[in-house]
Amino acid sequence: MTAAMEQLVAHSILQGFDAMYGRFLDVTAGAQDRFENQDWLSVHQALKQRINFYDHHVELVSRQIQIMLGRQYANREFLTAVKSSYEDLLLDYPRYDIAESFFNSVYCRIFEHRDINRDKLFVHSSQTGRIAPYPTALTRLYQSENGPHYLFERMMDETPFTLNWEDKSRDIGLIVARLEDEFGAPAMQKARLELIKEPFYRNKAAYLIGRLLLENNTQIPLVLPVLTTENRQLYVDACLCHVDDVSIVFGFARSYFMVYAPAPAALVRFLSELLPNKTHAELYTAIGCQKHGKTELYREFLHHLEHSDDKFELAPGIKGMVMSVFTLPSYGFVFKVIKDKFAPQKEMNRATVKEKYQLVKEHDRVGRMADTQEYRNFSFDRSRFSDTLLEELKREAPSSLIVTDKEIMIKHLYIERRMIPFNLYIEQANDEDLRHAVDEYGKAIKQLAAANIFPGDMLFKNFGVTRHKRVVFYDYDEISYMTEINFRRIPPPRFPEDELSAEPWYSVGTNDVFPEEFRTFLLINPKVRQLFDELHSDLFDPGYWQHLQSNIQQGQFEDVFPYKEKHRLIRAQNHS
Repeated sequence: MTAAMEQLVAHSILQGFDAMYGRFLDVTAGAQDRFENQDWLSVHQALKQRINFYDHHVELVSRQIQIMLGRQYANREFLTAVKSSYEDLLLDYPRYDIAESFFNSVYCRIFEHRDINRDKLFVHSSQTGRIAPYPTALTRLYQSENGPHYLFERMMDETPFTLNWEDKSRDIGLIVARLEDEFGAPAMQKARLELIKEPFYRNKAAYLIGRLLLENNTQIPLVLPVLTTENRQLYVDACLCHVDDVSIVFGFARSYFMVYAPAPAALVRFLSELLPNKTHAELYTAIGCQKHGKTELYREFLHHLEHSDDKFELAPGIKGMVMSVFTLPSYGFVFKVIKDKFAPQKEMNRATVKEKYQLVKEHDRVGRMADTQEYRNFSFDRSRFSDTLLEELKREAPSSLIVTDKEIMIKHLYIERRMIPFNLYIEQANDEDLRHAVDEYGKAIKQLAAANIFPGDMLFKNFGVTRHKRVVFYDYDEISYMTEINFRRIPPPRFPEDELSAEPWYSVGTNDVFPEEFRTFLLINPKVRQLFDELHSDLFDPGYWQHLQSNIQQGQFEDVFPYKEKHRLIRAQNHS
């Protein structure tokens, strides 16, 4: 093989990446039209389409290289030289960060995720710390001697939206009143606003995101969600100006934003200044670059290992029937491995489980389903594994395990944010937290159902509580689309003996669900039962579920806001 061939292959990989990211940006650019035309079905289709571009183009490039190289296709030394040529191509390249991840994906596709090391892959970036210049100005700065009302009027006039504002002066007044209440009128009088030019789109909203710059050099994150009225006019629905509230908008249980970002590194750097508690992995993932988010998560994991010495151990909580779950106590994530054999009541196989996890990644998660990152041939230092954990994996998932004297390799696993299992949380919660948790659990089920997801296994152990005390679902092996379920009312008994029988006196189809039964297997704790009956008793009514199904079938998508009701400027009933 010649140097010319190495350069040709490197160019082919980068061209494949450019083709992929071009299509990624094309779909993203359509977000404004979908938002302004209220085409919510297309919003969901575009989300799924954009996610699938990546693997499609990795496969195309891998096949192209196979054809180009013939029998030399599996020559690792050659591809190491290709990597060097690829690095040269990225020296002045604006998207070098995610282009490195694309190279990694092509390499792993060719060699089936084997022989992963720092010589052959971009385990660490070749250009650590470099922020490529944005093709145009990333942000726009607003400042005014005439006070905050004029400042926000200029901002709203310069947004790229083509629709009219329903009542611009009203929205400006509400925004300014909220900010003056938080930071004081004198501070706002001289405030400046730095706003990201491109709106962030997700579900039925557009988000204007930036920061307020106050006189004492204080920087305040600012997020203004914009919605549309029934007659397609715009209004600002909320004003978020605290890190925790903005952090929830970028949460790991939400769908990826669509924001036009030709050079994502600069955008991520700006966002990380607004949200210092968010890692680069989280922020890249939030803007739709989830494959590079996966790379960044792995880099953060390696860094954590270098600065910790605790051992991996089984995750707390009730063991699952499908997954073995373990964690590192000092690390905020769990590792999930599909078991070789499932409990008899789980009528599925490994392929089905993987399909369910992919479905969740592509679906609107409405803040209630945890995102996961999927890895193959993930290597661990054997000395960091507890004996109990190793024995568990050998027993439950031996086909996924390769164990040597120094290394434990897991052929396939998912990494997911660690939460407190809901069943453990409510055992120790005080009365106030218990009420909030039960309410959150009911809202999680309702919001998932409105987004066309039926959790299937609704047991408390399958839900977790985040640091913001939100309840999130994380066990996906039994999820179904709501439209696939037949919600039924239990027929009255024919005879008195029917109620005493161990078997039902009525037929039960494969997709039949009887909401009246939820109370029996969910609400064992009397305190929880009382709260649930008060807050969410409608979940036991088949009619409630059938109504949601009807809405979904008619293309009606309910509003699910990633912020609290108290942050809303205008109540939803004014915009039904």
